[in-house]
Amino acid sequence: MSTGRDTVQVRSGPGAATAGPLTATLAAACWVVAIRQMTGMNMGVATRLGTFASFAAVWVAMMAAMMLPGAVPAVIRRVQASGRARAMPLFVGSYLAVWALVGVVVYALYRPHGALAAGVVVIAAGAYELTPVKQDFRRRCRESVHSGFGFGLCCVGSSIGLMLMLVALGVMSITWMVVIAVLALAQKLLPAKAAVDVPLALAIIGLGVLIVIAPSSVPGLMPPM
Repeated sequence: MSTGRDTVQVRSGPGAATAGPLTATLAAACWVVAIRQMTGMNMGVATRLGTFASFAAVWVAMMAAMMLPGAVPAVIRRVQASGRARAMPLFVGSYLAVWALVGVVVYALYRPHGALAAGVVVIAAGAYELTPVKQDFRRRCRESVHSGFGFGLCCVGSSIGLMLMLVALGVMSITWMVVIAVLALAQKLLPAKAAVDVPLALAIIGLGVLIVIAPSSVPGLMPPM
């Protein structure tokens, strides 16, 4: 008969020990792939997505690169809770599947646009950061470990405003990809604090206003003449 100690040892065995490093390695590899695919594609608000197949390949690599680092604690907890190493690919795969579905929606709705539209979207994204809905999804994204799909839905709800910023400012911009990835990672790993979150939201809103009134002051926003 196995003891409680045996159970703990099984659940914290090699699978749990390697889940974090493997997930982080996958994310790093996806950064390399995404940057190679995106290089030369950014045209700011005038960026075109190309064929669905080409966009999907870039989008999945982008989402894996940006979102997997923040998912590492959840992956580890899930493997520990299940006691099975195979829980990692199932969790990661279903998590990324949610972001892939977001990419389908982006491809269906996205159109090259102007600075005014970009500014409005950024202002809306900043306002979303201040809503209770955002805060609830952020909390659940930090706590949810039941399934990769459920975790993905919570994280989409938490990061959707930031992702809309990326789409509006330059969906193929490596610079904005890095900025949004850092913000999303910080929000996944750090507890919510009004002293940080409110100024960040106001800064995003301010950026949106700046784009509306002086788009030429934002580097990379408008395509080169």
